[in-house]
Amino acid sequence: MTLDRIDRRIIAILEREGRITNAALAERVALSPSACLARVRRLERAGVITGYGARVDAARLGPGLTLMAEVTLARHEPADFRQVEALFLAEPQVLEAAEISGRSDYLLRVRVGGMEEWRALAASWTASAPIARITSQVVMHETKRFEGHPPPAPPAPPPGGR
Repeated sequence: MTLDRIDRRIIAILEREGRITNAALAERVALSPSACLARVRRLERAGVITGYGARVDAARLGPGLTLMAEVTLARHEPADFRQVEALFLAEPQVLEAAEISGRSDYLLRVRVGGMEEWRALAASWTASAPIARITSQVVMHETKRFEGHPPPAPPAPPPGGR
């Protein structure tokens, strides 16, 4: 799907203001409300917009720890990757998980009630999955929180074209 300037603007606004009304969004991108809604629906059908949600300040939910954890597998068979990914997907404490390059295989962002909960969770993973090592760091302060993706770059002009 090719995104034009208006699509990119709609995406940027919706990422930051997901509760904006269609009328206000249409005004901000200089479209009629019906044309704006048609574009939003097209972006949703194409899977560019996958959902809407609220950003929550975890510190205001109650005491707890946010950790970044690097997970290294003991083996690198496809079944091992599927097993640990299923493990991470099943854990509500795992906020984000990504397979990465480098010394470790996965990088996780985890929110737990405290260090004892983290130790028990990590121990259960290493006991039930082919995990060789988990290295974790406690998040001391979030300097910048995710607020949305950078706007996609406009398409490059064709070579020799205008």
